[in-house]
Amino acid sequence: MRTRTKWLSALAAVAATASAVIAMNPAQAIGPDLLPLNVTNNSGRSEAVHLYVLGTDIRNGRLGYVNQAGAFTPWSPGGNPPTPAPDVSIAGPGQGGTTTLRVPRFISGRVYMSFGEKLKFFLTPDGLVQPAPWAGGDPNSGILFDWSEFTYNDAGLWLNSSQVDMFAVPHAVTVTGASGVTKKTGELKSGGRDAVINGIRGQAGWGGSIMSRSDGTVLRVLAPGKAADVGNFDRNYLDPYITQAWNSYTGRTLTVQPFGDRPDVKYFGRTSGNTMNFTNSAGQQVASFAKPSTANVWGCDGALQAPNDQVVGPIARTLCAALHRTTLDRITTQPGGGPADFYQGAITNHYSRLVHQNMVDGKAYGFAFDDVQAQESLVHDGDPRSAGIVLTPFSGGSTPPPTGSSSSIVSDWHGKCIDVPNWNFADGQRLIVWNCTGGTNQRFEWVNGTLRTENNKCVDVAWGSTANGAAVQIATCSGNPAQQFVLSGAGDLVNPQANKCVDIAEWNPNNDAVLHMWDCVGGANQKWHRG
Repeated sequence: MRTRTKWLSALAAVAATASAVIAMNPAQAIGPDLLPLNVTNNSGRSEAVHLYVLGTDIRNGRLGYVNQAGAFTPWSPGGNPPTPAPDVSIAGPGQGGTTTLRVPRFISGRVYMSFGEKLKFFLTPDGLVQPAPWAGGDPNSGILFDWSEFTYNDAGLWLNSSQVDMFAVPHAVTVTGASGVTKKTGELKSGGRDAVINGIRGQAGWGGSIMSRSDGTVLRVLAPGKAADVGNFDRNYLDPYITQAWNSYTGRTLTVQPFGDRPDVKYFGRTSGNTMNFTNSAGQQVASFAKPSTANVWGCDGALQAPNDQVVGPIARTLCAALHRTTLDRITTQPGGGPADFYQGAITNHYSRLVHQNMVDGKAYGFAFDDVQAQESLVHDGDPRSAGIVLTPFSGGSTPPPTGSSSSIVSDWHGKCIDVPNWNFADGQRLIVWNCTGGTNQRFEWVNGTLRTENNKCVDVAWGSTANGAAVQIATCSGNPAQQFVLSGAGDLVNPQANKCVDIAEWNPNNDAVLHMWDCVGGANQKWHRG
């Protein structure tokens, strides 16, 4: 049996247990005592990456951190108010590089990864205060970061990406077993991050979930419960659906079969007033649930609290998953249906829908009990030899071409090339499109995420702007994020800092049409390929 508990984060004392799937049955130790965890940076971003391995020694419950070599150190007691934790960051890989961490056996916790700025942790006498960027005053709210969750014990490794609280840094997780087979999940489709962000932005009432930095960088999309907590989303959004689904069982029976490997275990629910009562196959009442609020559903808590038992917890998990996926009213045996049946109707968890929809394998942790029916982005191996976290492109599924790969950049729309007009390579020269001639003013080389002319000037977003309409020019290469570009598998030429696409302005089909930055909308005037 596997259970999953959530780490809690708040600007208050928190003594947390790890948010990962834990094997309950003891087993003989297999796998190395220090498991290699390779973090690879294919993000296309130029900022420094900072890594943290934090967790709990599951043998004694002590909270601590792990250094790069794999040594676990318990935290020292903190104070009230919380005191800053020591800097336990590990330098992460640069673009295209890999950093190897070591994870000791019997640790359950998180691997955090941040871009550009180190995270800020705090200690109290009771435990560790972790980043909670949805909370007012959290000092990490302006930092681009995310985490993966793990447990490593004698029964193997469980490693998952998580979108339970937020969707931020695209990354996949992997594990390689003794057989040499590598399992992978959590990878976004080409352009998937943009698709999730734009999908949320286009969903009426959901746009407040998107958190951006003052420079325009989209930092994260908050899960609906977190967005509601800070007043950016309707706190009662699901109430009409919950009432409809709950009341549908006043005159019919809901059958819950919570264990896939034990189909004989069934519980039967009927609603009386606002309470759904469950009996077992012998007719004995075994559980009762008050009608949950929207917040209870988002958190899978409160009226849907799931204790770690064999009856109430499994029923609660099943109900919560069905309410997130809006199947409870339509399918009378739960868990029921499949991905094609989930998230139907105008009122549903569009956040989880969009995240799942944009994953290569459809798997994600869109809410706390998304592992019901195995929809979670989890890899497990009982005899692991190594694991991995791959930071993937923010604006597509491909990495920049290797250094030395000189080519033209051609519009998919009309076949014209990005061009330095009149071979004027002065700083500030705006770029245009022109009939492809093969000239040196139309040749560009990819170097460490920059796009360079043959005389070593960089394609640049003027003044580092993140606004629509910002000019695309050439300038002396400076290492500025305004000079970083990713050509995605979907053909979008994206500056990750602005999270916008190189666009032929005003859909001008003529030679001399200027280039500027614009929201990525998938238009043909934003699609490019190497010539």
